[in-house]
Amino acid sequence: MTSRDVFILTSFRDRSLSSVCHAGMVNNLNDGLAWGLFPVLFASAGLAVDSIGILAAAYPAVWGAGQLLTGALSDRIGRKHLITGGMLVQAAALAMIAAGQGFGIWLAGAVLLGAGTAMVYPTLLAAIGDVAHPQWRARSVGIYRLWRDGGFAVGALISGIIADTLGIPAAVTTVALLTGASGIVVALRMRSTDHLPR
Repeated sequence: MTSRDVFILTSFRDRSLSSVCHAGMVNNLNDGLAWGLFPVLFASAGLAVDSIGILAAAYPAVWGAGQLLTGALSDRIGRKHLITGGMLVQAAALAMIAAGQGFGIWLAGAVLLGAGTAMVYPTLLAAIGDVAHPQWRARSVGIYRLWRDGGFAVGALISGIIADTLGIPAAVTTVALLTGASGIVVALRMRSTDHLPR
């Protein structure tokens, strides 16, 4: 299989691989938003620097630790439902942050965002391994990472433009809608038979 064939298959043709690429890009789009705009949103609400630090740490802390559980869970129950659920959890968390006012609701949103990201992050990569043949698996992972890591740049650009024109809450709401839509795409398009649960 040529590298061009692998790119087309991973990015567009295969229902599961293309769903994973799409979800990975949108997932990192969230990260671009979170790292770029959340501190500005929290500071503009008058939160102290130490409170902003707690909010900034909660998201990756829950995400990082949660992967130890969600990775194992995906081996037992399969990939599709964790990816779909994780994207929808992230969408709900972003909506909470967009609509919220104050430390408590934002902390809950950050924790929920971390939980949703933990559901998705290891599972997306495992889903590539379920489908990609060993002879072209590394190329498929590289293509997935191209789409996924491109989400950082896309997220920063989209959220920055919307924040400048409509405000930060509107930018967060837009990304929440995109994230929810991505979860629905995965639910409708990704196969549930690529990984047989144990």
